[in-house]
Amino acid sequence: MGQHTLKNEFLSITVNDLGAELSSIVSAQTGQSYLWNADQTYWGRHSPILFPIVGGLKGKCYQYNGHEYSMSQHGFARDMEFECIEVSEISIKHRLTSTPETMKQYPFTFILDITYQLKDNTIEVIWDVTNTDTKEMHFSIGGHPAFNCPLTSGEKQSDYYIQFDTSNPLTIRKISEDGLAIDETYTLPLDDSLLAVHSHLFDEDALVIEDNQSHSVAFLTPDKKPYVTVDFNAPLFGIWSPAKKDAPFICIEPWYGRCDSEHYADTLENRAWGNHCAPGETFHASYTISINKN
Repeated sequence: MGQHTLKNEFLSITVNDLGAELSSIVSAQTGQSYLWNADQTYWGRHSPILFPIVGGLKGKCYQYNGHEYSMSQHGFARDMEFECIEVSEISIKHRLTSTPETMKQYPFTFILDITYQLKDNTIEVIWDVTNTDTKEMHFSIGGHPAFNCPLTSGEKQSDYYIQFDTSNPLTIRKISEDGLAIDETYTLPLDDSLLAVHSHLFDEDALVIEDNQSHSVAFLTPDKKPYVTVDFNAPLFGIWSPAKKDAPFICIEPWYGRCDSEHYADTLENRAWGNHCAPGETFHASYTISINKN
C-alpha cells in the first residue's frame, strides 16, 4: 500500500492509496497529531471515503431497474486501491474507476477522483464523480474524518466542546439499533453555539443533522479554544464516536446522502438525499479541515 505526504510550514499530511484515505494530520511546529490513528481497539480507520452510498441499506440491499444488489455500509470505495495520478507540492490526487467487480454491486461505470490540497493551515478535500455510463447515475458520497479528542494525555473528552456556526437548537434524526433512520427526531439545545461533550452523547449512534442546519463544526479544548474546524456545503452531516466505548476521537462527517429509512421500500434513484449525474456529467463537491495555528 503506497503513501504520499504533503508538507508546508504549518502541517504535514499523509494519504494512503488504499481508499484514498487521509491517514495523518500533524503540526509541523509542535508535532501534535490531530487525526485518529486507526487503533483497532476502537475503530480501525482514519478518514474513509463513503461511496457510492452513505450509511446502510435496508436489508443490506437495494433495487434498481428491476434487479436487487447488495452492498455493505458506506459502500466499497473505502476498501479499494485507488491510483495516485498526480502529486505536486500542494496536492495529491487519486482515482478509482469502475471495474467488473464494482458493477456486481453498483451497475454504473464511473470515475471517482479524490484530491487533497494543502494551503497554509487548511486541507481541502475535493470529490469529483464522473458518470462514464450511458444512463443516469445515482449515488451518495461523504466524508468520515476522525479527530483526536482529547488532544492531550490526561485530559477528559467530557471537558471538550463542539462549536457550530449557529446558536439555534439542532434537530437530530434518530437512528435505529440496526443503523436505519427513523421518523422520530429530538432537539439538542446549544449554549451560545456550543455543545458540551459528555459521556452519553453518542449512546444512540451518530448525531445526524439534516436540512442545512450548520455548515461549520469545530472542536474546542477545555479552555474553549478551537483546534480543528470542518467547513462544508453539504446539506447534512453526522457527528459520531463509537457508542459506549469512551473512544478518544470524534468524527465530523459531511454527507451528500444518508442511510435508508426503516420504512424505505423504494428504488436506488429515490433514496433520501441522493445525487444524480447525467451521462458525461461530473458532480463536484469539497470540504475543508483547518487546524488552529499555534
